[in-house]
Amino acid sequence: MSKKQNKSKKQASSVSKLVLVKNFLLIFLFAFIISGLSYFIMEHEPSDKNSNKNINDILKQEKKQNEKFKEITDELKKDYLGDHEIKPEIKKIKLEEKHLAIKEVEKKKEEIILVKDKPKLVVIIDDVSNDRQKKAILDIGYDVTMAFLPPQEGHLKSAKIAQDLPVYMVHFPMQASPKFKSKEKITLNVNNTYQEIDAIVKKIREQYPKARYTNNHTGSVFTQNDEAMDRLFKALKKYNFVFVDSRTTAKSVAQKYAQKYDMPYIVRNTFLDNEKSFEYIQNQLKKAIKIANKRGYAIAIGHPYSITIKVLKESKHLLKDIEPIFINELPIL
Repeated sequence: MSKKQNKSKKQASSVSKLVLVKNFLLIFLFAFIISGLSYFIMEHEPSDKNSNKNINDILKQEKKQNEKFKEITDELKKDYLGDHEIKPEIKKIKLEEKHLAIKEVEKKKEEIILVKDKPKLVVIIDDVSNDRQKKAILDIGYDVTMAFLPPQEGHLKSAKIAQDLPVYMVHFPMQASPKFKSKEKITLNVNNTYQEIDAIVKKIREQYPKARYTNNHTGSVFTQNDEAMDRLFKALKKYNFVFVDSRTTAKSVAQKYAQKYDMPYIVRNTFLDNEKSFEYIQNQLKKAIKIANKRGYAIAIGHPYSITIKVLKESKHLLKDIEPIFINELPIL
């Protein structure tokens, strides 16, 4: 064998040994990496015991939160239903966190109660007999009950003027003191028989078919007479009228006969315009408001004077806490 061939064999052997060494090193490195990863995984893998413990902790915490949520929800429900007792752990809940809808409902309820509980004021304007007076009263701007004189000479159309109003009264002329000179032609007197009174009341019923209430025009003599008032109440009951006592005398016996005939007793509290001045009339209106605030309602009577209408129109600010109503809306009815 030549020297050249020996040299080639030696080189091939060296290459083979180098390849074997490299392969061995690669295998060793791979085995080392696998061992390291296995050790790391074994060290950090949780045991069954620890795993169960962690799951139990999570479940307990979740249960506790659910119970707290239910407790808060139940308390809010109680508060909405009107149970205002708040447990110590619920005191931390702020009022503004409650649902807006609940607040709005409660607010509306409060508004309704306030309106419902406002003191009531009935203003009656007596002696109404013509269309001009009617229009002036309607222009006041709040509910005022008109009391119309029965048709007679000087106001023949008074009943016709009243017919389109939702509520009105009949202002019944009755016997007054001899000092009173402006007597209506058809006036009830203490010496009228029951048949005479019945006929007059029947006629008024025909003239004012929708009328339910009547009050006395003058009548200081008639309303203190037992026999006369007994006959009148008997006829009023028959024709479905309710008497409102204008109380033109402290000796009125209207209450006695209202009780006898099982009718409500309705009585005037103040007269507005015994003096025709703005200050006097407004002070009388204030007195009526004071009575209403004290007892829940009041009745004030005035007349269709231009000054009375002016005072009523310009005194609306005094009624901000009072509800003006018609006579048929009185709380006692």
